[in-house]
Amino acid sequence: METTSHTTSSAPRLLRLPDVLKRVGLSRAQVYKLMAQDRFPKQVKIGQKVSAWDSLAIDDWIASLLRGEAL
Repeated sequence: METTSHTTSSAPRLLRLPDVLKRVGLSRAQVYKLMAQDRFPKQVKIGQKVSAWDSLAIDDWIASLLRGEAL
């Protein structure tokens, strides 16, 4: 029998704002301020009044910080 290992960062997912905030450790206001400055991934509309973020874009943003790239 073959088993596969899945990690949360390997498969793309849509993250709602509370999940994004937990993942990046920023406040809601900071996230939206960085988005307005094109320094944070933009959300995508998934419904008329619902938005989410691409988990891979968030992971890439975190990785860029760990590489020492400025906010």
